[in-house]
Amino acid sequence: MPDNLFIPSVDLRIGSLEEYNRRQKEKAASRHAKPKPRPCITISREYGCTGYPTAELLRDILMQRTGEEWVMIDRAIIEEVAKRHNLSQEILRTLGENNRLLSEILATFSSRWKSNYDYFLPLSQHVVALAEQGNVLILDLGGAIVARHLEHSYHFRIYGSEPFKIATLARRLNIEEEEAEKLMHRQQKVRDRFTSDFLNQNGHDPALYDMLFNNDRCASDRIAHTIADFVLGKAG
Repeated sequence: MPDNLFIPSVDLRIGSLEEYNRRQKEKAASRHAKPKPRPCITISREYGCTGYPTAELLRDILMQRTGEEWVMIDRAIIEEVAKRHNLSQEILRTLGENNRLLSEILATFSSRWKSNYDYFLPLSQHVVALAEQGNVLILDLGGAIVARHLEHSYHFRIYGSEPFKIATLARRLNIEEEEAEKLMHRQQKVRDRFTSDFLNQNGHDPALYDMLFNNDRCASDRIAHTIADFVLGKAG
């Protein structure tokens, strides 16, 4: 069974991204001094943890507390953006052809990245461009690694016990726990392989993150409020 049943609508989030870019252009047009960098937040999670509910709630909290637009980015959004030429160009306009940040990031990737250059380079370009704009939540995508060069970036990871993740998947996907367990192990292997093979990093390394959250003990609302307090306290 596909595991995308609980992923928020791509169309709705693309609309949010388009509105976000419209407001960014309006703000840029009205500024004279160089703006203060806005935060970029990355959330990594073990497969089966409550990443989407946490990110959606965090976005709502941040919008309420800052009065500004925030956008949530994941692989589905990036792949859809790549299909929409006009929106893609608006985002990439923030990156120069010889962008130093992107060059630094690509330099850390493995040789296997180069063999898939045509696919992963556009994805990385969009993630970096959005991260540099700020007021962005990046869910997975190796965000803690890709955006670590940014001074205004903050990185968090959600982990949990196998029983918790299995029960969560079974409940949310309406499948048997045996099937949920197989899905959890299969998808986690895919994620770990991507982080190791393409990003030359171990996504489980706690040194990559500002905070770690045990999903067994911390529900989405507590995680979201804690991240908001931490980031806004730092950025304030």
